[in-house]
Amino acid sequence: MIRARVIGTGEDHPLGTHLRHSTADSLRRELSARNLERAKEYAHELTCGAVPSFIYSEYENGLHGNFLAASYRRICATPDWKKRLEKVYTASHSVPRQMDRKRMELGCANSSDALLMNVFCYPGVLARASVCSMLGIERYARAEFGVHPRTPLVGNKVDRTEIDLKLGDLLIEAKLTEGDFQTARPELVHRYRDFDYIFESDLLPFARGVFRSYQLIRGVLAAGALGCSFAVLCDQRRQDLVEDWYRVVSAVRSAGLRCRLKTLTWQELARALPPKPQCFLEEKYGIAPVG
Repeated sequence: MIRARVIGTGEDHPLGTHLRHSTADSLRRELSARNLERAKEYAHELTCGAVPSFIYSEYENGLHGNFLAASYRRICATPDWKKRLEKVYTASHSVPRQMDRKRMELGCANSSDALLMNVFCYPGVLARASVCSMLGIERYARAEFGVHPRTPLVGNKVDRTEIDLKLGDLLIEAKLTEGDFQTARPELVHRYRDFDYIFESDLLPFARGVFRSYQLIRGVLAAGALGCSFAVLCDQRRQDLVEDWYRVVSAVRSAGLRCRLKTLTWQELARALPPKPQCFLEEKYGIAPVG
């Protein structure tokens, strides 16, 4: 359910940017400290920098430091899920000996995609009534990662960007330590055929010549075009991202579409998970069940 209150972000004020970066950085520091002990038992590398990220790789026995064993086995046994593991780590330049081999995005301890797959690829999770009720989906929904919704653009073209996860009629954008939901120049946003129909553009977050929260705008447009619901899944410690979400929702013209827009925290979702994923999320990410 959407919260009734719309919270301002202070995004146009320099202090808002400072607080945003502090929040993301503090969570990265916490995850780095939490993975310090775990990494002793798994193959890994460290990135350079004051707050290093842990990049895990698969063990010879088929275990992977960034995944629950049961989730990883199911990922490897499901061809379209396994293909997601081939996504190349975009910050390989920060890893020593960067040219000796490829590093994978889902090996990074800070990866929201890896967190998403740990949860939704775990056996039986999508059969749990508590999980499905929380998300507003049918039981046994099929998890599709990296979906291209092909949102209509002007001139009979389609958007080729991707949504993190599709569960039945629910699209999900997942976040963890990312700084924000990206920005876009006005001409990129106005490429969407239904932009002016879906949004009161003057109410969308806009600063320094760009629209903020571009990924959220994109997701809402995809939900409108497909008749789907759209949810943002983020950490409750990232209230800056939650506030970004409310600002975008407040700009949606249609009450019917607003009713299909949701926000959920990893901590709320953890409450509905089986014991093993609950323990894993708390140990590795500091995500403890709430509510």
